[in-house]
Amino acid sequence: MSSGTIFTPFKEEELMPLEEKLEVVRREPKFSIGVPKETCLEERRTCLTPDAVQVLVHHGHEVIIESEAGAGSFFTDQQYADAGARITSDPKEAFGQNLVMKINPPTFDEIDFLKPNSHLISALQINLRDASYFLKLAEKKINAIAFEFISDEYSQLPLVRLIGEIAGTASVLYASELLALSNGNMLGGITGVRPAEVVIIGAGIVGEFAVKAALGLGASVKVFDNSLSKLRRLHMMIDGRVPTSIIDPKELSKSIRRADVLIAALPEASRVPVVTEDMVLKMKKGSVIIDVTVDYGNLVETTEITTLTDPYFIKHDVIHCGLPNLTSRIPRTTSKAISNFFLSYLLGYDKEGSIENMFMHKSEMKQSLYMYKGRHTKKIICDRFGLPYHDINLLLF
Repeated sequence: MSSGTIFTPFKEEELMPLEEKLEVVRREPKFSIGVPKETCLEERRTCLTPDAVQVLVHHGHEVIIESEAGAGSFFTDQQYADAGARITSDPKEAFGQNLVMKINPPTFDEIDFLKPNSHLISALQINLRDASYFLKLAEKKINAIAFEFISDEYSQLPLVRLIGEIAGTASVLYASELLALSNGNMLGGITGVRPAEVVIIGAGIVGEFAVKAALGLGASVKVFDNSLSKLRRLHMMIDGRVPTSIIDPKELSKSIRRADVLIAALPEASRVPVVTEDMVLKMKKGSVIIDVTVDYGNLVETTEITTLTDPYFIKHDVIHCGLPNLTSRIPRTTSKAISNFFLSYLLGYDKEGSIENMFMHKSEMKQSLYMYKGRHTKKIICDRFGLPYHDINLLLF
């Protein structure tokens, strides 16, 4: 062997460079997205604005909008058509797409319009559902995602927070209207006149923004919650300007008796009322109760679910508002916020190649599902309605 020869066990052709082999992501055809007109609770919000539709159509998706689906938010059919959507007058066509997006859950009749194995994104409003609703969805083997369960990579609930921010502010603004209507008082104080007293139960997102709105109007505010960490967080955010307390019945009753406005904003799926009828009986005549989280269950014993047409009732000389869709009172702002969120959500589908890939690769997407191919995957729902539970991590891995 000459000195210039290099020994190698490989043949010459084995040393030739070859093209790199990469994993090829199987991409599904672009989705058809249906946005039906809302029919429940006089809903005025919508999931997609014309601007969002334009972006989705540009990315190759087909968007089918039921006629007047955006009318409650002051978006016209012409605006959607100009953005590239196809307008239909048949609700069955809007419901019969690969992905259906709604604000409120579909009714029993509307579930019949859904295509088997399709995807549904909507709010759930668990307090307004029963076991038969989930069983009927399961018959269609639906993949269902609820607004309440959509999480991000930080295990936060971004859409719940988004709507909660609006709801917290809207609750105080509406309470101010009702207070002026009931006894002629202004929520905020002015020079020489004491401010109204506001009690807020719940130091979460809704409570936080209710506090900020009430302080902004000049009201005197007190906050109750069972979580010390939430109270501490809120106390730090507002520089200690608001007294806070754990929910102690005696202390709560004393505060409610003096309150002009009570905002109930404690989102728990199952609970007994924190504010009893006896507490309500001792409230001032003409005071106002806004139960923001009424769709999770009654925080106030005397509260009932109300509608946008008839948003409040009077009981024991106290105005009660139990709107499960309070943010529908400001539908355009809320619709824009929801649409902006879902636009980024749906564009994430494009990056992964399919919604199924998103379920596989992103754990936060798995946790957003409460039904996968007709199987119930949220334990909180299964425990409440006696349904068989399936761990989503065993169905998708």
